[in-house]
Amino acid sequence: MKNVKILMLALTMMMAMFLAACGGGKTTEEKPAGDNTDSASAGAVEAKIGVIAWMTGSGAGYGEAITNGINLALDEINAKGDVKIDLVVEDSAGKQEQALSAAQKLINSDNVVALIGPTLSTEMNVVAPEADLAGVPTMGTSTTAQGIPEIGDYIFRDSIPESLAIPAAMQKAIDKYGVKKVAIMYGNDDVFTKSGFDTMKATAEEMGLEILTIETFQKGQSDYNAQLTKIKSLNPDLILASALYNEGAVIMDQARKMGLNVPFVGGNGFNSPEVIKIAGDAANGLIVATPWFGAKEDAKVQDFVKKYTDKYGKEPDQFAAQAYDGLYLYAEAIKNAGEADRDAVRDALAEIKDFEGILGTMSFDEVGDIVMEPTVLVIDGGQFKLFE
Repeated sequence: MKNVKILMLALTMMMAMFLAACGGGKTTEEKPAGDNTDSASAGAVEAKIGVIAWMTGSGAGYGEAITNGINLALDEINAKGDVKIDLVVEDSAGKQEQALSAAQKLINSDNVVALIGPTLSTEMNVVAPEADLAGVPTMGTSTTAQGIPEIGDYIFRDSIPESLAIPAAMQKAIDKYGVKKVAIMYGNDDVFTKSGFDTMKATAEEMGLEILTIETFQKGQSDYNAQLTKIKSLNPDLILASALYNEGAVIMDQARKMGLNVPFVGGNGFNSPEVIKIAGDAANGLIVATPWFGAKEDAKVQDFVKKYTDKYGKEPDQFAAQAYDGLYLYAEAIKNAGEADRDAVRDALAEIKDFEGILGTMSFDEVGDIVMEPTVLVIDGGQFKLFE
């Protein structure tokens, strides 16, 4: 009998230890950056989200804006208490192989529920198939090339594709300036800029514009005088340029220095305050279409601009705004799913309709692409303004 009592006592102690271990599993996780709460609010769904962004190198301005927007949203979401999000951020440096390695770490080692990023469509082309195969919801907040959401059922984006943005900007420019003849420049070593070129060329042909010449360049190129000299000799009414902000700003600077003062239409990669910082007054005349306009007379937009500027010392751009709304879209999906399960979050994300973000009213179509209206802007007097 004594032996039975000893056995029962041992079993009781083992069960208590087991229950304590099970009950304390989530208390050892690191708190997210900017979270001042001591623990998750009662009833909050906890979820770990991975972020892949271009944080170092020539395009670091993209990554800075993206992570700033995400971290601002993170503070607000965690303070509300419905959802508690932990972030794990990885740098891709704008390189496919590094983006893929970061995704594999986040998916397999960190066991994230979902991904935001990577920054470039070129990177997304290798990350998205991996994430889709693993069943991890992935949100592109800056990937605008054709075909990104079509990669798989788990791939989404809240950035307006070039196929919508570029035609909107071109139409405004044609209406304003009576454009008949165009020259096209594009980076031929990047999926994003090549996709923008495809849209520009197809749209120009559909609109009956005369394409005088098509000139190419590479990422990191510093001298565009040969291409611009040829373009100037052909006397176009408009230049269509599919470029990232660094190359695009240098192109505009060199164009203005040689007296080539026609307007430019750029793609989403061109839509950054960095263009103004690099090119100065030479950036004037750049026309872009975007879902984001920081001067919009909307209380939610102006509240975001103020909070972002107060925290980071500068105004937010399109990339910060899209990343901010991207995390909020995930928070909404996680709350609606009621659990941090990859499949449940994916399904809840797909079902979001008419979500009111700072970008506007957002829904996802059947393939995971965002549905919203772009706004056409022009750089004038060193700042982005409505193009009317």
